[in-house]
Amino acid sequence: MTSRRDVLAAMATIASVSALSGGRPAQSAETGTWDVIVVGAGVFGAWAAWKLHEAGKKVLLVDAWGPAHSRASSGGESRLIRTEYGGDELYTRMAWESLPQWQALSERAGLPIFHPVGALYLYQHTSEEVDRSLALHTRLGIPAVKLGRTEVASRYPQIGLDRVEFGILQPTMGALMARRAVQTLVAQFVAGGGTYRQIAVAPPGPGASLKVIASVSGETLRADQFVFACGPWLPKMFPDVVGTRILPTRQDVFFFAPEAGDVRFEAGHLPAWVDRDDAELHYGFPVLEARGFKVALDAHGPKFDPDTGERRIPEPALAAVREYLSRRFPAIAHRPLAESRVCQYENSASGDFLIDRHPVWPNAWLVGGGSGHGFKHGPAVGRYVAEAVAGRLRSPELRFGLSRHVTQDKAS
Repeated sequence: MTSRRDVLAAMATIASVSALSGGRPAQSAETGTWDVIVVGAGVFGAWAAWKLHEAGKKVLLVDAWGPAHSRASSGGESRLIRTEYGGDELYTRMAWESLPQWQALSERAGLPIFHPVGALYLYQHTSEEVDRSLALHTRLGIPAVKLGRTEVASRYPQIGLDRVEFGILQPTMGALMARRAVQTLVAQFVAGGGTYRQIAVAPPGPGASLKVIASVSGETLRADQFVFACGPWLPKMFPDVVGTRILPTRQDVFFFAPEAGDVRFEAGHLPAWVDRDDAELHYGFPVLEARGFKVALDAHGPKFDPDTGERRIPEPALAAVREYLSRRFPAIAHRPLAESRVCQYENSASGDFLIDRHPVWPNAWLVGGGSGHGFKHGPAVGRYVAEAVAGRLRSPELRFGLSRHVTQDKAS
C-alpha cells in the first residue's frame, strides 16, 4: 500500500510530465517493451491500468492531455454512483461491486472522492420496472427505501413535487468527485510502480498484427498487449472498426448559486437526485465543496466533436433548465448561474459498454461506450478488462461485444 506522501509526490510528477519534456516527447526509436500499454487516462483506462498493475503486469498508461483533462468525459466535478437500473442485473451488480473500491480510494486520498450524500429517485407512477428493481435490490442486499409522496415532502421540502407520486432513497450511494478521483488513481498507480506518460498516440495503421504504436511526433512504443480506452476519441482512433458504433454527443451541465446562508441545497440537507419524468430525465447534486447546485438533462444531445466542438452554453439551454427548476426546485430556479460546462457522452445505440478484442488484432482491446453512465462502474470495468487481457475472463459479457453494437446515423 502506498502512503499519502507517495501519492502526492506522484501527482506532482504527473503534473510536471509535459513541462519536463518541453511539452513533447523526444523523437526516438522504441523506448522499451511493456506487458500492456493502456491508451487513455480516463476512468476506464485508469482503472484498467491499476488492475493490470495489481495483477503483476508491467503497464504504461498514456494520455494526450492528462488524466481527466478538461475535455475528457471523465473530467469535471461530480458523478452519481447508484445501483438503480430498472432491474438490469448486469449494471446493478457492477455498480455495487465498484462502490467499496471508490470508498477505499476516497479513504486513501488527501481530499474526499466519495461523498455519501445518498441518491433519491423521483417517480410519477409505479411500474413493473420499479418493482423489478426493488426486488433485485432486496435479493442483492442493496439498501433502497421506498418513500411515499408525503414522506418525500417532509424530508425534502425544497423539492417541488408536481406530478411526483413516490421516491426511492438509496442511503449508501452518493457523489464521486470525477477529476480528483481519476487523477488520484493515476497518482497511486505511479506511486506503486506503474508508468504514466503524456503522449498523443496516432491511430494504428493497417496490418496483420499490432506490435507497436506510434505517437504523433514519431516515437514508437512496443507492448505485448494494448488497451484502447479513448472515450469520445475511440471512433477517431478506429474509424473502420468502431466508427459510428459509438457516437459522442454534447451534454450541458449547470451549477447555480443558492441565496447567501441558504443551506437547504447543501450536502447533508439534500441527496443527489434523479427525476424520472415521463418526458425528460434530469439529475443533479446538492452543493458539494461550495461549487453550487448542479443540474443536467440526461438525454442524448447533438452529435459533438471532442476536438473542435464549441463548449459555451447557449442561452436557450439555460432558459430550458431554469424552466425545469421552477417546477422542481423553485427556490433555485432564478438564482445566478455560478458555473457551466459542456462534456460529452459516448453513446452506443443500446447504452451498453463496448469491451472486446479488435477484430483483426487479438492483442488489442477496445474499451468504451460509457454512454453517460459509465463513470461509477470504473473499478468493475477495470477488473473485467484486466481479466480479459490476462485470458482469465470466465464468462465474457455478450452485451459488451463489438458485434452487438450497431452503427448509428452519422447525422443524428
